[in-house]
Amino acid sequence: MAEERLQKVMAAAGIGSRRTCEKIIAAGRVKIDGRTVTEMGIKVDPERAQITVNGRPLKAPTPKTYIKMYKPRHILGDVGGNDEFGRATVLSLLPRQSGRLFPVGRLDLNSEGLLLLTDDGELANHLTHPRYEHPKTYYVLLEKHPGQAALNQLTSGVTLPDGYKTARARVSVVERLPDQLQLAPGPKAGCWLEIVLKEGKKRQIRHMTAAVGFPTLRLVRWSIGPLTLAGLKEGESAPLTRREVGGLRQSVQEKRRTSKAPDRRKSGE
Repeated sequence: MAEERLQKVMAAAGIGSRRTCEKIIAAGRVKIDGRTVTEMGIKVDPERAQITVNGRPLKAPTPKTYIKMYKPRHILGDVGGNDEFGRATVLSLLPRQSGRLFPVGRLDLNSEGLLLLTDDGELANHLTHPRYEHPKTYYVLLEKHPGQAALNQLTSGVTLPDGYKTARARVSVVERLPDQLQLAPGPKAGCWLEIVLKEGKKRQIRHMTAAVGFPTLRLVRWSIGPLTLAGLKEGESAPLTRREVGGLRQSVQEKRRTSKAPDRRKSGE
């Protein structure tokens, strides 16, 4: 398990709020490997360090689960079992898991690509909250090249059917998709765009391309922050590596320190 600040580890173990835990540390009531600590900001790995509070061993928090998946088209990006119409969800593609996992960000029925599933609510909130502007990269297939005027409009923002104007996006034409993207069978002919969003609304990219006269033929999510679809084929899933989890947490920490953006609507496609 990655190292975390001591007060965060204590709070996760149910000792109290982080502020309460800081007071307990300052009072000299916490020991790490037999040594009393009073300084703030010290980091520990709760799976390796022996932590006691008032002489009692600290119960390590239950490890969180992190899974990435290549969600196929025509599969609901939900974990609630089949819906009222009998359509399959990503739950049917997961191995048996203990506890409840939930998807981070939206990915609609006809879209495909990276889906992150976890029971870490804090991480999920920071990855999806528009205040932190975590980038998400999509590859979007159009029938033909949209032209520079349409690309400029997609970049600067378009007005959606509900009147909401999208934030600036990074949009470019790509000649080839990433070598690590094992694209599932399906339409490939046309013009591929790379679109990077730092916000999102339901079916946002589809509405954006339709607004400039070029409906989306295919939409593939490649990345969420530093996490990518690399290594997965359609329908496959895999636990995140320690490095991948650490990369997401580092990204969250950096965004929390630098975020000055106003709240916008929650992120996802």
